[in-house]
Amino acid sequence: MVVVAVIGGTGALGKTIVHALKEDGKHESIVLTRKVPEGGSAVPIFAVDYNNVEQLTKILTAKNVHTVISTITMLDGTAAQAEINFVAAAAKSSTTKRFVASSWGTASPKDKSLRLPVNTFREQSIEALRKTDLEWTQFHDGLFLDYYGMPHVETYLTPLVFAVDIANKTAAIPGATGDEPIAFTYTKDLGKFVVAALSLPKWDEALHCYSDYASLNQVIQIAEEMTAGSKFKVTYDSVEKLQRGEITELPSHPDSYEYFPKPDLAGLLAKFGLWVVNGLMYVPKEGSLNERFPEITTTTVKEVVGAWKGK
Repeated sequence: MVVVAVIGGTGALGKTIVHALKEDGKHESIVLTRKVPEGGSAVPIFAVDYNNVEQLTKILTAKNVHTVISTITMLDGTAAQAEINFVAAAAKSSTTKRFVASSWGTASPKDKSLRLPVNTFREQSIEALRKTDLEWTQFHDGLFLDYYGMPHVETYLTPLVFAVDIANKTAAIPGATGDEPIAFTYTKDLGKFVVAALSLPKWDEALHCYSDYASLNQVIQIAEEMTAGSKFKVTYDSVEKLQRGEITELPSHPDSYEYFPKPDLAGLLAKFGLWVVNGLMYVPKEGSLNERFPEITTTTVKEVVGAWKGK
């Protein structure tokens, strides 16, 4: 048993991982966050100053933290610097040996034209980790499956409609075919893989896992079956359109504009579309955590999309 500190453990992905740790019960866990939320918690929560490396070092040492898992949302330079500060603190702590960088989802594209700002911020943390004696890793899990079952599946994620708008029976497929394979991961499955990876004697610089594979065409087919055999209205966004940062607006997108302005959402989803077309949303079976931990049963695309049955 070791002590695991989840940075940002009151956020969406953070809560998922904390829940998985608590359910597994093999390790002690704590949450480090900027502000302790109101209400009780299943694990100890400590408010810390993300900019105070000395304070962060002290709490990691005082709480005997062996492994740090970061779930900081790397949207800007401030978030990137916060994670770099935690890396510095973990490196200074006499008790901390391992660090999981907040690089969830897909690997950073080698083609710079396909990158988002978040990729640059994530790489800054990786470069900082390379300069330490810490053992570290990052998790690559493709596309979160939760989005295709919300609001009818259990998840902490904020809704995001990409390519298939099941609620409104419409879809905007990136590229010309919709046949590209995608690795989908349900966050509850990801939490189990993260906990399981703590038992590995050695970490690779990147660990990957998945719940299921499917193409967007297959997602649409399942969704049509689950929504009483309805036929979805499908359009296609060309690569050239996606390269301009443009997408076909789906009926559910305006619901996100309050917290994700329209131009920003379009730019994000256009990049997601290019990642699909270029195979970047796929993670291989070979060497995956699925192979290493075959006892972990994962959730299928049909099970999650099936939450729309009768809706």
